[in-house]
This record gives sequence, structure tokens and C-alpha cells, in this order.
Amino acid sequence: MSLSLTLVCLWALVANVLAMTPSKDHHWRNAYILIGIGIPLVGYVVTQHGPWIGLIVLAAGCSVLRWPVIYFGRWVRGAFSKGAAE
Repeated sequence: MSLSLTLVCLWALVANVLAMTPSKDHHWRNAYILIGIGIPLVGYVVTQHGPWIGLIVLAAGCSVLRWPVIYFGRWVRGAFSKGAAE
């Protein structure tokens, strides 16, 4: 297994362990840290294995961090609907 896929597996393991720990801020601080580490990891996977494996890794990361993705989608939809109304 390549270094990039090993790091992605380690990232997923850490994300799951962090999800099992109690948190007062509903894990948002952990999510920000995981996003900050995960985006460069996806880029590293794409450079080593190509865009299709990168998309699979991105989908796996989105499934782990689903609530930040949902809130981002709502924010984008709201920004475009406000822009169309003006």
C-alpha cells in the first residue's frame, strides 16, 4: 500500500476514534482539524493514484464528515438563492 493510502487509512482511524470521544462543541473543532488535514491528503492521493481513487477517498471523507458537508451545501444553496433574488 502506498504512503498516501496509508495516511488516509490513519486519518479515517483517527476520525472514528475522535467521533467516539465526548465533546462539548458537538465535534466541530475536531471536524475543522480533520478537514484541514484531509484536503491535502486527498490531493496527495490524487497525485499518486489519479483522480478516480481521489474521488473515492473524497467520498469516504465526506461520509465521515457528513454534517459539515450538509451545512456547506445549505450555505451554498442559500447564497445562490439570495443572489438570484436580487
